Amino acid sequence: MTSRVPVLLSSSSVFPEPTAAAFEMAASLGYDGVEVMVWTDAVSQDAGALRGLSAHYGVPVLSVHAPCLLVTQRVWSPDPWERLRRAAVLAETLGAPTVVVHPPFTWQREYARTFTAGLNRLVTKHPDVRFAVENMYPVRMAGREFVPYQPGWDPTDTGYDSYTLDLSHCAASHTDALRMADAMGPNLAHVHLGDGTGEGRDEHLVPGRGNQPCGPLLASLAGRGFTGSVAVEVATRGAKSRAIREDDLRASLEFARQHLASANPSTPATRVDA
Repeated sequence: MTSRVPVLLSSSSVFPEPTAAAFEMAASLGYDGVEVMVWTDAVSQDAGALRGLSAHYGVPVLSVHAPCLLVTQRVWSPDPWERLRRAAVLAETLGAPTVVVHPPFTWQREYARTFTAGLNRLVTKHPDVRFAVENMYPVRMAGREFVPYQPGWDPTDTGYDSYTLDLSHCAASHTDALRMADAMGPNLAHVHLGDGTGEGRDEHLVPGRGNQPCGPLLASLAGRGFTGSVAVEVATRGAKSRAIREDDLRASLEFARQHLASANPSTPATRVDA
């Protein structure tokens, strides 16, 4: 590893290229590992195929994103608990210590009602995996705002054993990412690195191209006693070529390494506003 905190390439960052391309680019650009977004690409669902890619490119899978997006509600099973269970088994099989999971959608009433208790049962069955609940954001359309998650988009309002902090989602929710990290405290297990402008939508810009405190957040991790990983999750679907996509992913990796290297373990984690 070239940094104390491993920097991963999320396979969602290479979309619309397939999961296999994430391993290829992670290896060529020098990432420490891959976060596999489990989605409709069959390779992302297959432990054997992923193990083969990992071995071929020499890049470990260090995080698994469970299939909890709108477009992945039928991946593996329509039952959200079965999807989360299979994500845990996939992570265990690949040696990945983290499963990223979103809060339940509002229409998943039974799943939402049992979410905390169900996560606790999964932790008992899969003690080597951290189920890191991700902060989301309200949706704004036609001048109106609604929250599609139950009990809400901010997981710290409920409280969980592990969290994923997504900076692009902080921008979309108009949330101070450093204060969110403070609220997550020692349970901050994973970071999704992407930027945003705060325009109310999920942008996943290359870090440094929005107005989020991406650098200060990364630099604060050592002081927070952070022992997880940082996954670059940026949108490159608009890239007109593989070379342009790789340039964005290279810039994201360099940004992460630069700011992680500037960390001072003795620096207080809490933000002090001028």
